[in-house]
Amino acid sequence: MSGGIAIRLKELIWQSAIEKQSEIIELEIMPDHVHLLVEVDPQYGIHRLVKNIKGKTSRILRQEFPHIRTRLPTLWTNSYFVSTVGGAPLAMIKQYIENQKNA
Repeated sequence: MSGGIAIRLKELIWQSAIEKQSEIIELEIMPDHVHLLVEVDPQYGIHRLVKNIKGKTSRILRQEFPHIRTRLPTLWTNSYFVSTVGGAPLAMIKQYIENQKNA
C-alpha cells in the first residue's frame, strides 16, 4: 500500500473509532492487512466496529484514490481475525503490533 493511501487509511480508522466511542491502543498498516488493538464497548460489538471501518475506509479511499478501483476488485475481504486480550499485558500486545513493520 502506497504511503499516501496508508496515511489516509490510518486517519480514517482513527476517525471511525472515535465516532463509535472506541479507543485505538495501537494501529499498524501492513501491505496487505491491518493490525489493530482497540477497546470497544461490548454492547456495540467488535463486529460492528470492523464492518463500519471497512465500509467507510473502502468508500472514501476509492473516491480519493481512483486508481485503486481499477487495481483491486475489492479493498477488503469479508474475513478478519479478532481475539480478546482480557488479562494479557497490553504493553506486550502493543509492542508486538509496533514491531510488525520491522518483521
